Amino acid sequence: MSSDSKILIIDDNEDVLQAARLFLKQHVAEVHTEKDPGRIPALLKNESYDVILLDMNYSQDVTSGTEGFQWLQKILEIRPSAIVVMITAYGDVEMAVRAIKEGATDFVLKPWQNEKLLATVSSALKLHDSRIQLDSLRTRQKQLSADLDSPFHDFIGNSEATRTVLDVIGKVAATDANVLILGENGTGKELVARALHRNSRRSEEVFITVDMGAITENLFESELFGHVKGAFTDAREDRVGRFEVASGGTLFLDEIGNLPRTLQSKLLTVLQRREVIRVGSNRPRPIDIRLICATNMPIHSMVQDNSFRQDLLYRINTVEITIPPLRDRQEDIPALVAHFLTVYSRKYNVQKRSVSAAAGKKLQTYHWPGNVRELQHTIERAVIMSEKPLLQPPDIFLPEPVMQQDGFVFEDYHLETVEKTVIRRTLSKHHGNISRAAAELGLTRAALYRRMEKYDL
Repeated sequence: MSSDSKILIIDDNEDVLQAARLFLKQHVAEVHTEKDPGRIPALLKNESYDVILLDMNYSQDVTSGTEGFQWLQKILEIRPSAIVVMITAYGDVEMAVRAIKEGATDFVLKPWQNEKLLATVSSALKLHDSRIQLDSLRTRQKQLSADLDSPFHDFIGNSEATRTVLDVIGKVAATDANVLILGENGTGKELVARALHRNSRRSEEVFITVDMGAITENLFESELFGHVKGAFTDAREDRVGRFEVASGGTLFLDEIGNLPRTLQSKLLTVLQRREVIRVGSNRPRPIDIRLICATNMPIHSMVQDNSFRQDLLYRINTVEITIPPLRDRQEDIPALVAHFLTVYSRKYNVQKRSVSAAAGKKLQTYHWPGNVRELQHTIERAVIMSEKPLLQPPDIFLPEPVMQQDGFVFEDYHLETVEKTVIRRTLSKHHGNISRAAAELGLTRAALYRRMEKYDL
């Protein structure tokens, strides 16, 4: 039997409750007893039981089992997946058959033989475990199907920067170390996370992705930790959270920097204790995950600004991997272009596309504020729109730089690009004087230094 199993016994006979509790507590973690069946709804609201032993006959009706059947239906109405074993001193075959038909798992007679009771409870616990595993597998399958439907990407390149990232992946993947991946949007942070998983000892297990920026605060605990039926208005059934689904495999928390500070402590508690408690329950459930996080935000500066907990940062970044933007590894562009041409020529069932020297130069000299993701979409569009196998410069649609009235050029309106350009221009205007530049920008010297470090200025 599982060492953490929890059983509830309901019988109006104190002697029966005492005998069953004393015997079963030798074999399971917790045995709760209750004399009044009227307290069943309250018990199920506050606790989650692996097996419920339910007496069929109470003082109002000691032979027909009517009350027992009524409470069986009530239990299954509250918890459809509950494992219920019926017990009675007046059992017969017809009553046993009816109990099974109405949702009971098994049937025992009292006075029972301890060996028979233990065997029945053991079988019920195994069934409970099987149902939990089945629910988890179903949830995993849904998540895997969603992942398979997402666009195909790959982490490709021959630049020194890319080789450095791949080298770190090779060293870290085989361990269970927590990894924090830093980089701008579109640089391939999830690709690095998947590469870490694919080359780990957990590669045969699931890889579960959670976009932390897309989860609202009121659904955070339910999505990540799960909930039990009735925990809140829309909780119509028990739900396995992402942490439990990922147990045994890898959990990837994308955009971790978007997590509000009010929720960071809850995440930290789970990571420290290695267990989750579903919303509406007080039963801890152990988890075994490899944690990988990613963000495009200046998370170290956020710690200094007190918007991200330092203890949480220490917890998630045993190893840190920084992916440089595509503009800083332009040697990778030809290999990425060739890869995406192959992928989309096959996807749209057209003759294999290639790029002319002039088109290649246009791709090579563009700034790529959207990084690899923007390059991918550019190539996909070119494959769709061009009717010729050799792509020319007009086939490569790229946005033109935006010229401001004062002659100041923004290559795009991406906030990081604008901020970097403004800081660079202000520093140039004041000939590198940090105090004057900070004053004009409305920043402290420390804040300006952090941004200069972020943008490598």
